[in-house]
Amino acid sequence: MYCINCGVKLSDNETKCPLCNTVVPIINDKKDDEKKLYPSNKMPKKTYYSKVLSGGIIILFLIPLVTTFFSDFNDNGYLDWFGYVFGALLVVYVAFALPIWFRKPNPVIFVPCSFLAVILYVFYINLVLGGNWFFTFALPVLGGICIITCTMVTLFRYLKKGRLFIIGGCVVAIGLLILLMEYLMTITFALPFRGWSIYPLITLSLLGGLLLYLAINKPAREIIERKIFF
Repeated sequence: MYCINCGVKLSDNETKCPLCNTVVPIINDKKDDEKKLYPSNKMPKKTYYSKVLSGGIIILFLIPLVTTFFSDFNDNGYLDWFGYVFGALLVVYVAFALPIWFRKPNPVIFVPCSFLAVILYVFYINLVLGGNWFFTFALPVLGGICIITCTMVTLFRYLKKGRLFIIGGCVVAIGLLILLMEYLMTITFALPFRGWSIYPLITLSLLGGLLLYLAINKPAREIIERKIFF
């Protein structure tokens, strides 16, 4: 909390600014006269419809799945492009629909599962197309994105402090991953190394460094907070 006149940081129990003597406005959101809908000891139980909703989502996924299956089979007499549709729907289901089955889905578990589904889908595409780019390009890039994302999600969930350290470190890691991605492209697809990845690396490194500096320097962080909130 900061003074609305001079911007000095105030403690929670202060009623007047010690620098300019400005009275701190007190906001009371409590409404004592408001009538309660239920007695305090007889609140209605929460109802969860996750299984009903998940069943409806499964039906919605089965409609395009069955439609594309018969459409592909009738056109060619065999399944040609149906696998792409099935894989894409499976990835979407694992990422967005599967967590609905649980009351409190843990992102630390479901985020890696989503990335695993994406990696397997890309591997399937590589096999169908007869490519040789999965292990030398797609897997390292997707694995790097998975590691950065899962690390950030895990730290955000289990650590209550140091959010700027986490974000700043992840931003720098993304810049390094872009540099690795260009290097892997030169190896896998025989492309010349032009160095375009250096520009996002420098930008993200500076941005991540700024976040780390604000995380270390408390006065600078408070100045930014006052500028943002006032």
